[in-house]
Amino acid sequence: MKKSMKSAVVYVAALSACLLFSTLAHAEDYVLTLKNNQFSPKVLTVPAGQKIKITIKNQDATPAEFESSDLNREKVVAPNSEIVVFVGPLNPGSYGFFDDFHRDTTTGVIVAK
Repeated sequence: MKKSMKSAVVYVAALSACLLFSTLAHAEDYVLTLKNNQFSPKVLTVPAGQKIKITIKNQDATPAEFESSDLNREKVVAPNSEIVVFVGPLNPGSYGFFDDFHRDTTTGVIVAK
């Protein structure tokens, strides 16, 4: 293969990788806060059809566990720290979540529109 052809192939491959990475890396950013064993906001409205990034900030002195059977996610949040969870793209609808350590009182819902 000629040198100029090899350069073109390498350039196209690199450009394709950059475009793919930027598409995968781009996600809408949202924040859920845990304080006094309550999520805020309790209803998080997000656009349907887009990947979203949710930062979960635990402002309590006890651990929490962000869990959602609807989203197939389960992640512990240490006291006074935060985690990041990626979900989607989501179909229009409602997706429940809860703190598994306080399941009866600490709940919320993501609504994709």
